[in-house]
Amino acid sequence: MNHYYVDLHIHIGRTFTGKAVKITGAKSLTFSNIIDHARNEKGLNMIGIIDCHSPEVIMEMEKLMESGELTEHPDGGLNYGGLTVIPGSELEIYDDDCQGPIHLLCYFPTLQVMKQFSGWLSGHLKNINLSSQRIYVSGRELQKKVKELSGIFIPAHVFTPFKSLYGKGVVRSLTEVLDPEQIDGIELGLSSDTFMADQLEELHQYSFVTNSDAHSLPKIAREYQVIAMKEPSFAELAKALNRQGNRRIVANYGLDPLLGKYHQTVCATCQNPYSPEESQCPHCQDTKTVKGVADRILELKSDANPPEDRPPYVHQVPLDFISGLGPKLLRKLLDHFGTEMAILHEVPAEALKQVIPEKVAELIIKARQGELKLAAGGGGKYGKIAD
Repeated sequence: MNHYYVDLHIHIGRTFTGKAVKITGAKSLTFSNIIDHARNEKGLNMIGIIDCHSPEVIMEMEKLMESGELTEHPDGGLNYGGLTVIPGSELEIYDDDCQGPIHLLCYFPTLQVMKQFSGWLSGHLKNINLSSQRIYVSGRELQKKVKELSGIFIPAHVFTPFKSLYGKGVVRSLTEVLDPEQIDGIELGLSSDTFMADQLEELHQYSFVTNSDAHSLPKIAREYQVIAMKEPSFAELAKALNRQGNRRIVANYGLDPLLGKYHQTVCATCQNPYSPEESQCPHCQDTKTVKGVADRILELKSDANPPEDRPPYVHQVPLDFISGLGPKLLRKLLDHFGTEMAILHEVPAEALKQVIPEKVAELIIKARQGELKLAAGGGGKYGKIAD
């Protein structure tokens, strides 16, 4: 088996004509820019672009296929000179079984199937052009449609306080809203990791995926995984998620949960840390909180031991978190060493010090070795390096 760097959750900010898709996404986040940046700057081998249901995005993919820049793999996925693109869609459900809105990821093997799904979607939501739209069908009905089209179904950032499975959508169990047999994996989100998620016994049967949820080009690959597959295709990805024939996720690479925007519970008004045991904020006396992922998992945890075959979760600090590493120094590193994957994992310390200031190089090495001191994030604010 070969090993591939994979990030399966990248948004599109604008179409090739400049129309908004993900309204909060960067204008530079077009399909063409994403595939170029993911391959040449980040060093990824496979990406999932999850706004491919938008008609103008479909048009752009068709143009790239007509020009020969994109080609379809016989086993699914679109090839861009060594980078495999998995077309997908992020959708929101809020049906009668949901306690709150839930985001879900759906992936498909070919552009033609993506077009079929887009056509079906257009009859069940208000604006087919935009990202993360609420679809007016149940979660189980959406799962059924995805599986009819031979797709992959993954609940997104499942612990995030807003618009997620455990954050808002259910009281205790995913079975309240979804068919557990029709789930291919669980996306952890930036504020949790494997150790935290494995405290829920009902998740033990699933592969965990760690993705960037990128809303700008620099955020691509802030989380990713290494996957063992024969080749980078849709069919091989599906087998790896379901751990078939030695295909598997080898390791998850993600933020230390302390760096996530929703790790700890904070006061909704003043953003200071706030214990759920306290009746009001000790700083401003408000009673409204944004419950952190860590506290939500404590509410849901069971006593079961984690599965023995769970791959390791490697805590990492993305380069844009490194103090003193601005765009010019990053460009210098990329010119010397090629991709961010190489800088994060492979380039020796002495080689880094020959290109950038020693203090910055040492922070990169400390991050690689898990030796940085971190201050926890919460309430929508990222954590930060405390060194």
